[in-house]
Amino acid sequence: MALMITDECINCDVCEPECPNQAISMGETVYVIDPARCTECVGHFGEPQCVQVCPVECIPVNPAHVETREQLQRKYELLQAPSAAAAGSTA
Repeated sequence: MALMITDECINCDVCEPECPNQAISMGETVYVIDPARCTECVGHFGEPQCVQVCPVECIPVNPAHVETREQLQRKYELLQAPSAAAAGSTA
């Protein structure tokens, strides 16, 4: 499942730098999470880092993007593939 940021977001700027997948960016009024990049930190951490640092608890699971832990792991692996390929080409 990807996460989402609700309208309760206060734009405190603490979640964006915590995301290891660069899935969080500023939207029109509040921060947004790109479900194609969100792995809920699977592959990086045991818990979603944005949820851990959010002072207003406005980052629930996005019901429109339900994924299993295995699917999140696969998404993590696919997101890492371009950087691994780039690192290999510079060696």
